[in-house]
Amino acid sequence: MGETEFIDKLVNELTLDEKLSMIHGAAMFHTEAVERLGIPELVMSDGPMGVRNDFEDDKWIPIGNSDDYVSYMPSNSALAATWNRELAHSAGNVLGSEARGRGKDVILAPGVNLKRSPLCGRNFEYFSEDGFLTSELAIPFIKGVQENDVAACVKHFALNHQETERLWVDEEIDEEVLRDTYLYVFEEILKRSGSYSIMSAYNKLYGEQCCESKFLLNKVLREEWNYDGCVISDWGGVHNTKNAAEASLDIEMSVTNNFDEYFLAKPLKKAIEAGEVDEKLIDEKVRHILLLMLRLKMIGAGEEKPSRKKGAYNTEKNRQSIYDVASESIILLKNDKKLLPLDESKLKRILVIGENAERLHSNGGGSAEIKALYEISPLMGIRKKLGGNVKVDYVKGYASPPEENTNNGTNWQEKSLESMIMAPEMDGVGDDKYAMELAVLKSEAKKAAADGKYDAVIFVGGLNHEYDIEGRDRKSMKLPYSQDILIKELLSVRQDMIVVMMAGSAVEMGTWKDDADTLIWEYYNGMEGGTALSDVIFGDVNPSGRLPETLYYKVEDCSAFALGDFGGKEKVHYREGRLIGYRYTEKENVPVQFKFGYGLSYTEFETKDAEVSKDNSKVTLKVKNIGKYDGKETVQVYADNGEYKTLCGFEKVFLKSGEEKSVSIEIPERYRSAKTISVGNL
Repeated sequence: MGETEFIDKLVNELTLDEKLSMIHGAAMFHTEAVERLGIPELVMSDGPMGVRNDFEDDKWIPIGNSDDYVSYMPSNSALAATWNRELAHSAGNVLGSEARGRGKDVILAPGVNLKRSPLCGRNFEYFSEDGFLTSELAIPFIKGVQENDVAACVKHFALNHQETERLWVDEEIDEEVLRDTYLYVFEEILKRSGSYSIMSAYNKLYGEQCCESKFLLNKVLREEWNYDGCVISDWGGVHNTKNAAEASLDIEMSVTNNFDEYFLAKPLKKAIEAGEVDEKLIDEKVRHILLLMLRLKMIGAGEEKPSRKKGAYNTEKNRQSIYDVASESIILLKNDKKLLPLDESKLKRILVIGENAERLHSNGGGSAEIKALYEISPLMGIRKKLGGNVKVDYVKGYASPPEENTNNGTNWQEKSLESMIMAPEMDGVGDDKYAMELAVLKSEAKKAAADGKYDAVIFVGGLNHEYDIEGRDRKSMKLPYSQDILIKELLSVRQDMIVVMMAGSAVEMGTWKDDADTLIWEYYNGMEGGTALSDVIFGDVNPSGRLPETLYYKVEDCSAFALGDFGGKEKVHYREGRLIGYRYTEKENVPVQFKFGYGLSYTEFETKDAEVSKDNSKVTLKVKNIGKYDGKETVQVYADNGEYKTLCGFEKVFLKSGEEKSVSIEIPERYRSAKTISVGNL
């Protein structure tokens, strides 16, 4: 029996109640099974940085067993910083195998929205400000996930670029810009990856809720792109029964436990019985769900159920893949005095400063939170690396304020449909006790840094998941906890201090950046992040990360603020058009802290003999490692259409010291009409 015939047969045998049970949540993370017909429940799980812990079916209360500890993966921003398609595939394979090993059918990842503004609370879940880089890494990532008989769920469709009033804000954008700049990323990813499912966003577009949008889901997704996968709502993104039924949304999920009262549950049955909604619309939703189950080998069209791939989690192989991503994601921004890599044989005692040196991040961020098997902090990574032969002292330097228990024992997700305020600045202003604590910590750190007994001083700061978090945006790019003052004063007594910034997107560094000789940037980097960082600092790994986004001096340098607007409660206007990220700063010559695609190495590379074919379809060149370290170079190719430059090709190449390789890069059709194609960084 063919798939279509099999699906039609099942749909005809299902009762209305059974159909409805399949298209909405029967628990926080799964639908209901139809056991009499052999249709299983569909089990879903967050998220982009590993498979989330298990909750009770009807409460946001962790079950609490030990079997849901999993591998904690680098964020999508960290993965994007590798500019490495092979690593993206292996990372997807890790996530897929661990989801399958945990008995999940759909993993709610990856997030592919563009980083329109550095203030978005979920930026760390997204890849890049650039659509081409996002697509080129998300596609192999999704293929890696789905090789494990687990569905990836591309999200959030579409324009989920702010968390402020995320359920209600209406995005106003020129349709041509929408299609060419933002929707094309989803189209490329869906068509080339074959992603089995997609998640519709919370926000509105042109006045329609994205989860109920006939424009997005019916016209664009189904009719124009011919997408036959399963469309799942974001949790609580549905607001109207008739609208959701008539839109091509297949499954409604939410955060509340009144499952029978979901819009696609009893209210939909009532609407069908009243003749307000055609039952054929429900049949189509069920068909998409059954097709998904067939693709995942959850059911079979033949007499025997097909053999489904077995998963695994917390394996040595997965940990190695996670380390590989982490080590290639670290970006060396400054090494002016060639202080790095440090030679541990010449060290007797070093000082590490900063709360982020010992803070763990796996358990925060919203639905990206992970119950990690372990997480190596930077401090632990450094001590583990030096093995006791070098004394490592630690002082905190700054501290986040004590967390107040404002949830009254409830999980944050229970309140996630409520309006949330932007993250506080937390610099001690207005809180005398906290300001005094920061002053004491700063004094202790400055005194220690000025002590001549240390051969090296390393500061690890930046943001944490009080700022990079689902549900709220940052107020500014300013570093919290008075870190700017602290870093400036530390550099005044120890200019050779190595500064490490950890964050999900750009932060202001202008008050001290020029004082620092050595600066490292990293994103939330998974369970092996501390190991990877120490390997870079001490030279076991030659850094090869490149920025997947622009690091602005101030938020006003970003086009979302200079030309458009961000953080609106009712409407947001994308007046910047296609000039997102570096397209704007390059066109208008806006100075930035560090450019998109930037990153240093311990070695040096030479590019020569670059040639562009007459039809702009291919670039060929030679790359040589002219330094003393083996390393990886990322060759970048940009198309200039006369208005702005845009990335149109890249290739990461490993070269031993003195080695030369020929590189060939194909240019996609959409960029071949450019006035010029050029090789090199911005």
